[in-house]
Amino acid sequence: MIKVLYYLDSLNVGGTEILALDVCRNARASGIDLTVVTSNGGELEPEFRECAAEFIRTPRRLPIDPGLVRRLRSVILKKDIEIVHAHQAVEAVHAHLASRGTGAKVVLTHHGFVADAKNKLALRYLVPRVERNLFVSEGLREWYRNKAGLDADTRSEVLHNGIDMKRLNCVGPSLKAEIGISSDAMLFGMIANFYNAPRKDQKTLCDAFAEFAAVRSDCHLVLIGSIEGGAEGKFAECVKIANDNGLTGRIHFLGRRKDVPSILDSLDVFVLSSLHEGLPIAAIEAMLKGIPCILSDIAPLREVSGDGQAAEMFRPGDAHDLAKSMRMLRDDTARRTELGERGHVYAKDHFSIETHLARLVKIYNETQSA
Repeated sequence: MIKVLYYLDSLNVGGTEILALDVCRNARASGIDLTVVTSNGGELEPEFRECAAEFIRTPRRLPIDPGLVRRLRSVILKKDIEIVHAHQAVEAVHAHLASRGTGAKVVLTHHGFVADAKNKLALRYLVPRVERNLFVSEGLREWYRNKAGLDADTRSEVLHNGIDMKRLNCVGPSLKAEIGISSDAMLFGMIANFYNAPRKDQKTLCDAFAEFAAVRSDCHLVLIGSIEGGAEGKFAECVKIANDNGLTGRIHFLGRRKDVPSILDSLDVFVLSSLHEGLPIAAIEAMLKGIPCILSDIAPLREVSGDGQAAEMFRPGDAHDLAKSMRMLRDDTARRTELGERGHVYAKDHFSIETHLARLVKIYNETQSA
């Protein structure tokens, strides 16, 4: 078995952490002896503790923490780690410094849009120095190359995210019952955190629902996700749209949730209104559950949907175009069924955890022997 250290700065609920948890749960069966190290823990810590071969929590007290570097290095040497895998810049800097001279190779997965100068600077340093750069989509790789001015070709390749379908099989209470609506009501939903950077675009969805809801009184919208520091204004804008349009009882802000599979079971249509993406876990999960999807027409979401064949696409930031798609799916049962079936088949064929891990192990072995 190949010995791998996953270093994750935090274990809060997010797409990167869910992917890492799915990998962790299936690692040993795929030939990976996985050690998980975290600095800040989080809501998913109990789940990681259950499935990791060894789980270590060690604090990061400084942006670049020499003490953390020494502790990571000790783990690498003690456990004969061959691969150190990181998923964001702050993790990769510590992994790179800790692994020097140990024989361990560093793999860095790039998950999405890089918003600030500090992270871009860190990535300019890291990309040519880590042993393998993995991009979760071709669209993200192109964005790095053409928009961010970052090297997307040095020891780089695309590895799509993978989802453990077993995790989606859990059954929970009805979300419609929880928010007090009829089981026959049409429920649209978006699962995405409110970020300070221009990534997710909940405002366009709220504007679209306000237009759509004016003529469809039997429809509701749920927004699932936490509010990142600095994004309070974006959240307030969405609340204002609900208040100004008399929709406080029909647009439901439910915050961060861990019961995403059971939430998806209650949705009639999943919407992902985004300006930038890597390869969103939430959209793949919805497709695997057979829920018809409406997605922003950006390159990574075209990749998720088979170039738009397995989802309804709308122009990014265009609330009127999104409202049009929502009306169409509300009124066309056959189209909803068709999209749900197409999405399920496409996601199952391309984004399973088994496919992801088979390629990941191959990449690890190639990296180690290089």
